[in-house]
Amino acid sequence: MGTLTASLVMARWELVSAVMMFFASTVNVKCRQASHRGIAFVFTGVGIGMSCWFVTGLLGITLSMENLYNFWHITKDVFVEVMSHTPPDYPMP
Repeated sequence: MGTLTASLVMARWELVSAVMMFFASTVNVKCRQASHRGIAFVFTGVGIGMSCWFVTGLLGITLSMENLYNFWHITKDVFVEVMSHTPPDYPMP
């Protein structure tokens, strides 16, 4: 019983996001059947957001401003590095 309780406490955010994904999917289907396209679109966004939250929780990724800044800084550095290897007369589409 203690193991079950500990696992529920440790996985509470993953369980919440999984339940929210299920509810968003269910409400999305019901809204589409009733021709409520706008509300269905909102619940599609909720489902996508919850699935991203679920995956980041499983991977142990914390979303903080410092992590986002580091990601942006590394992305910018890689982009500049890649673009520095292109020829100067490279045709732009």
